[in-house]
Amino acid sequence: MTPPKKRSVARTLGRVGLGLALVFAGVSHLTFARDDFKAQVPGFAKELAPKGEDQVVLASGVAEIALGLSFLVLPKQKEAVGNVAAVFFSAIFPGNVSQWVNRRSAFGLDTDGKRFARLFFQPGLVALALWSTRTPR
Repeated sequence: MTPPKKRSVARTLGRVGLGLALVFAGVSHLTFARDDFKAQVPGFAKELAPKGEDQVVLASGVAEIALGLSFLVLPKQKEAVGNVAAVFFSAIFPGNVSQWVNRRSAFGLDTDGKRFARLFFQPGLVALALWSTRTPR
C-alpha cells in the first residue's frame, strides 16, 4: 500500500497566505477601506440589497473573514474550502468589471489601464484557491 502523498510546502504556504489575506481583506471591508470597496459594487448588486452598496460591502467582508478563517482552521476540508473560495472569487468578479466600466477610482486604481489590469488578478485568485487546496497526485 502506498502512503498518502504529503502536501507541498508551497501549497500550504499558498493556502495559509490566502487565508490571511482574506481575513485582512474582510476586516478592511468592515473598517478602513469600506468606502473604497463601495466603488466596486455593481449596480445589480445594489438593487438586490435592501440597504444598498454598504450592505453588500459588509456582507462580502463577513464572507471573506469566514472564508479566510476556514482556510486556516479547517485543513481536513481544504478542498471544499478551496472550491467555495473559487466560486466566491468568481462571484465578486463583476465588481471588478463594474469598477473598470464605470471608471470608479479606488485602491489606487485611478486610470482605465490600472482598472483593466486588475481584472487579470481575479483568475489568479481562483487558481491559487484551487491549487493550494489540492493534494499533489
